[in-house]
Amino acid sequence: MKKLNFFHTLILIFCFNQTAMATEKIVEGQDYIVLAHQGKTDYPSKIEVREFFSYGCSHCFALEKQLQPWLKKGLPKNVYFIRTPAAMNPTWEQSARGYYTSESLGIRQKTHIALFNEIQLQHKPLFDQKSLAKFYGQYGANLNQFNQLFNSPTISKKIEQSNQLAKLYQLTGVPSIVINGKYLVQGTKVNTAEIIDYLIEKDSQ
Repeated sequence: MKKLNFFHTLILIFCFNQTAMATEKIVEGQDYIVLAHQGKTDYPSKIEVREFFSYGCSHCFALEKQLQPWLKKGLPKNVYFIRTPAAMNPTWEQSARGYYTSESLGIRQKTHIALFNEIQLQHKPLFDQKSLAKFYGQYGANLNQFNQLFNSPTISKKIEQSNQLAKLYQLTGVPSIVINGKYLVQGTKVNTAEIIDYLIEKDSQ
């Protein structure tokens, strides 16, 4: 086995210090908090990353610029990501119903960013059943099906579950990201994706 020369030793020290510095940047109580009331996840054998959001929230829209590339790079096999539209007030509830209805109709993936763009960039007030039905209709939603589902018991149950989780985690706003029912990252930070990865690694140990 070859001995490390002075140059290689310096590289190793530098890499170690860079890793330590990256870890030190993420601070409990500042970048994330440990939840007082921890929740059960959908798949206990995996680590859950759950995003609470609303389409009318500009900070949620800004967060997408980090989440999209983070998702595209691929998640570890032991991690899954789930979006939960917040329904903590009447306006948010309408948007959440639209989200879950689009999910039931199989068009959620192609409408998620499009709806954000319409509201945040085009400043269109798509916050009620009629306007949402018209929007989703442009992406293939059958209007009769959409309107039947919008206030159906199935969608209402999902709204109730969203509110129960928000209450459990004591959420006060969005965006909020809960990692494995244990850690909460609030708001949009320049290094939100890095914080998520750090907490995934922390919970994997």
